[in-house]
Amino acid sequence: MTIAEPILSAVSLAHASWHEILLRGLENMDAADPAYLPALAADQFLPTQGRLFAAFAQPLDQVKYVLVGEGPYPRAESATGVCFMDGAVGSLWSDAAGGALSKPVNKATSLRNFMKMLLVADGLLDEEGSTGPALAAAAQRARTAADCAETLGHIQDKLHANGFLLLNASLVFRAHVAPVKDAKAWRPFFDTVMQALAAHQPKLILWGKIAADLNKLASVQALPQIVAEHPYNVSFIGNKEMQALFRPMALLRR
Repeated sequence: MTIAEPILSAVSLAHASWHEILLRGLENMDAADPAYLPALAADQFLPTQGRLFAAFAQPLDQVKYVLVGEGPYPRAESATGVCFMDGAVGSLWSDAAGGALSKPVNKATSLRNFMKMLLVADGLLDEEGSTGPALAAAAQRARTAADCAETLGHIQDKLHANGFLLLNASLVFRAHVAPVKDAKAWRPFFDTVMQALAAHQPKLILWGKIAADLNKLASVQALPQIVAEHPYNVSFIGNKEMQALFRPMALLRR
């Protein structure tokens, strides 16, 4: 097959250990639906700036966890090609007196709940009272650490250092296409990636229904995993499996 631009150039920006695998995944997508990739290349989609395979900056042999979300953020400034890493978010914390989380974090429901989960996991916040003054006090306690993570980039770096591949079930977002439809089209690609990871036996963390639907693939079923609600659900704050997973990683510290 001939892979159209801008998809081919996006492959070249991934870590070299992934190039052959990504190309094979695209070939498998093309075999399953020959019309999909040419139509995608001619369409407008997120992420932009050639970041379609940005998640694959993590070298293959260093992957210990695969965090799978549903799809890119539906805003150009937010969609980075890396699961859950909102490009519109810089500082994590509010600079206002008595503030807690920054305005961009508060606007991003999933990220806000993820931050609260981390604060609960670190024993700084009670999940039953995770708003208002209690949240502000917890944020202040977190920020007293000399090595406190100040930006979302710090958390991304920490996840990367812990061996995370931050992937979405669908690598693209298009305003006129249902996310579940794009995710289905990317399933042969995802299957190829999981087969390549099989020898490393990473733990999968599947967030939300679209990610959990990947269990239809034998390559996904064969890997150890945790299936959780998507962080846009407030119940995510109290998810004990997520707390236990992330607590040892101390993501709120650089």
